[in-house]
Amino acid sequence: MSDTPKFEVIDRRRMKAQEEQESQKPAEPETPDAAPAAAGAGPRLVVNEGRREAEEAPVAAADEEQLLARTETDLPPAPTAEESSEQKAAYDASAERLEDLIRAQNPGVGKQPPVSFEHLVQQFYVSAMIQMGAGTQEGQRPRVDILGARTTIDLLGILAEKTRGNLSEAEDRMLQSVLFEVRMAFLELTSMISMQGVQPPPPPPAGKR
Repeated sequence: MSDTPKFEVIDRRRMKAQEEQESQKPAEPETPDAAPAAAGAGPRLVVNEGRREAEEAPVAAADEEQLLARTETDLPPAPTAEESSEQKAAYDASAERLEDLIRAQNPGVGKQPPVSFEHLVQQFYVSAMIQMGAGTQEGQRPRVDILGARTTIDLLGILAEKTRGNLSEAEDRMLQSVLFEVRMAFLELTSMISMQGVQPPPPPPAGKR
């Protein structure tokens, strides 16, 4: 039996009525599974659970190609220009109502500025730095998700590659500067981890798949 994970692509337009009914029901609060970092010197490596499962059950390259081909054929048709336009208008109206509610409850809160390309780059930057232990409170050992940081930095690299030639001079300079900084931080961190001999978390007990 193949261990290839199964994915189901759902056309959300067909589920619009059902989602509207479910949105009327009160949502149950979720309890985050957050564990405090232990105090001590040196960074603590945190292995991303998704990556751990992927490493425990590797998928053959042939199976991956078959999965991608099957997923592409199962994709729903792209929305029409009219559908996209209507959805965008509804989204903007919903976001505006949300801001009105927030300002009504917090009169001192001004109108939020529109999201820009700079916000997108800064979001990746903050995520990468936190994954590399930045922002750790004094006296606590940094929790380092080095694999997650590498993924975030690679996503920044993809963003730089896919937007090449479509950015203003200021946007490109900002993106390249942020990418250089997070890559440099990654190099320094991996060098420190190698020198300190920090080991990743132990493998799961035998028999656990």
